[in-house]
Amino acid sequence: MICSHGSLEPLFFLLSNVYKDAMKRSMKEIAEFVRARLVGDGSVELTGIASIQSASSGDLVFVEEEKDLRKAIESGAAAVIAGRFAGAPSAKPLLISDQPRLAFARASQFLCPPRRPKPGVDKTAIVDPSARLAGDVAVAAYSVIEEGVTIGAGSRIGAQSHLGANVQIGENCDLAPNVTIYPGARLGNRVIVHAGAVLGSDGFGYVRDSATGRYEKFPQIGRLEIEDDVEIGANSTVDRGALDVTRIGRGTKIDNLVHVGHNVEIGEDVVIAAQTGLSGSAVLEDGVIVGGQVGIGDHVRIESGAILGGQCGVPTKKVIRGKGIVFWGTPARPLRGYLKELAALARLAKRA
Repeated sequence: MICSHGSLEPLFFLLSNVYKDAMKRSMKEIAEFVRARLVGDGSVELTGIASIQSASSGDLVFVEEEKDLRKAIESGAAAVIAGRFAGAPSAKPLLISDQPRLAFARASQFLCPPRRPKPGVDKTAIVDPSARLAGDVAVAAYSVIEEGVTIGAGSRIGAQSHLGANVQIGENCDLAPNVTIYPGARLGNRVIVHAGAVLGSDGFGYVRDSATGRYEKFPQIGRLEIEDDVEIGANSTVDRGALDVTRIGRGTKIDNLVHVGHNVEIGEDVVIAAQTGLSGSAVLEDGVIVGGQVGIGDHVRIESGAILGGQCGVPTKKVIRGKGIVFWGTPARPLRGYLKELAALARLAKRA
């Protein structure tokens, strides 16, 4: 059975397209896998995931708020993941977790493991004889793998992707079709790169000749290093360092259409939403959250745990600090102060 999904929740759409061929799992098995407390019949078998609105027999759903619990129990789902507010027995078996959404995501991986392509190199792919591919690597049609490339066990290279000379790909990485990786880039283990992404391209670096007014290219000979468990969205671009390195830390998640400039340093577990741009030599420390369409100037530092709201702008060399504090506007400042400024402007406008 294919996992079902609901139109109102993007998570379901993602999971239903990534995870196919669900396996039958009992509630007891799922409870043990996600480390949740089971309330009710542990022998009930599940075959898929769904939203509350689209759930049918065999599906698992989740709720994060008590007000939605009754709707979930009355839905067509076979079982429900919920928070501690749902401790009493119900008409359906329950899995009680402190983090229901996280438990649901983990359960989906258990129920619907991602489909893996068969190992092997497609006959239309071009692989240089010096490249080293682990025995169970899959290389899809019309891909090009240049000299000195290494690809670790379990990795998949999508159709029409291009890996430049001496690129290093770790184990269990997943490159979608049409991914381009420039020479010398290094990817760790379990890295996911979505279609159309370009990694390791030249940074935007030029020197102006004051005598003629013309621009000449500054050397772009640095490296790109991407650590374990990073995910990079479709059509995103990450430049290599000019003379040193561009680095993306472990566990960072980058959305579609994001640009990361040369010499940028991104820490661990950073989240960056779509259409954000990071100028050269910016630093994002661990745990930073960046909303959509944020502009970050060169040599900016965003300190650990800060949150940049959508469409805010951070000027050149600015330092943003404050773990858990939301910053908004251009130039970015704490949201509370920004809202006060907007209110003051509104009062002035009424008096005019």
